Amino acid sequence: MRDHDISQRRACRLVGVDPKTVRRDRPPDNPDIRKEMKKIAAKRRRFGYRRIGVMLEREGYVMNHKKLYRLYTEEKLGVRRRRGRKRARGSRTPMPEALRPGERWSLDFLSDTFGASRRFRILAVNDDCCRENLCLIADTSISGARVARELDALVRVYGKPKSIVSDNGTEFTSRAILKWANDNDVDWHYIDPGKPQQNAFIESFNGSLRDECLNEEMFESLDDARRKLALWRYDYNNVRPHSSLKNQTPAEARRTLEQFEDSAPGALAQTNDDEYHNQTRRLSL
Repeated sequence: MRDHDISQRRACRLVGVDPKTVRRDRPPDNPDIRKEMKKIAAKRRRFGYRRIGVMLEREGYVMNHKKLYRLYTEEKLGVRRRRGRKRARGSRTPMPEALRPGERWSLDFLSDTFGASRRFRILAVNDDCCRENLCLIADTSISGARVARELDALVRVYGKPKSIVSDNGTEFTSRAILKWANDNDVDWHYIDPGKPQQNAFIESFNGSLRDECLNEEMFESLDDARRKLALWRYDYNNVRPHSSLKNQTPAEARRTLEQFEDSAPGALAQTNDDEYHNQTRRLSL
């Protein structure tokens, strides 16, 4: 109407709208009911619109089911269907970068067979900064409590990590692990289901272990598997060159960082030196 300088009545006639609907101010659409509905939905997170309607009736708000459903959908209070098992939430803080030894460990499981096709599992724990393998635990069964005990042993040797990354396996989401992370004040980050690339360092290590050891060796017994895994782990940490570390070994990379920091493992000092950050970033690529 402002652009064409015509009356409101003529403009409504041209677009086929009743002038009464244009002039009439729309009243508020039940703000009290919406507020009470959101309050109930926040407290009863798994209630659908029918149960919320019953709760509203107890508060004195009576309406038919069509209006109730319209308000419910407009407020976007629909209950999402749960799929799969319950998963541990883990830490909600962003996953830190691994710029120093001990800042971030990653964990995962592998499996293989020995003897007459009897299966055993391998717990791998790596330091993501220097790519050092901290342990390879082989056994026929490894529970969450066993993982917690092995982590306690590693903390006594290498110091406590700032964070740990793992998948959502039952061992890593068990009560024993959740209690261990809480008691030791360690941020435990769980990757998204079906996204192993979020834990890329341990997945790369798993590929090397599978290709260079598990697929090359025949294990006669569990003790034989443990012995061969220990020999391969020593070679991986102290002899095998790593292209991501400019062909250094993980042990050499750790010593370089510790000498640069001039402190012991698990107690590395913070610094703002640009040369330090450049060097540690190259080692963590």
